[in-house]
Amino acid sequence: MAEKFAVKKGDNVVVLAGKDKGRTGEVLSVLRANRRVVVSGINMVKRHTKPRQGDQGGIVEKEAAIHISNVALQDPKDGKATRVGYKNLDDGRKVRFAKRSGEVIDV
Repeated sequence: MAEKFAVKKGDNVVVLAGKDKGRTGEVLSVLRANRRVVVSGINMVKRHTKPRQGDQGGIVEKEAAIHISNVALQDPKDGKATRVGYKNLDDGRKVRFAKRSGEVIDV
């Protein structure tokens, strides 16, 4: 079974380390096997691509993966980095919440 991560696709995260430290972005994908995430606008790299049918080619700038330990979930209340906790609601759903503010993340 795959390891459970506190960060999911679509979450807003804060970068904790590296060249983009302090910046925020949305998680585009989670690479579970490598323990990495791809965040929009973070860790941009240039790739030289060959022209293909329907594609011009050239130098393309895109996001590269960043290790999951270098990102933290963004608190919905104040926008700062927070850890994630889990709790069961009265209706039986298990949801994630921000430990910093106590705000429920999953709606």
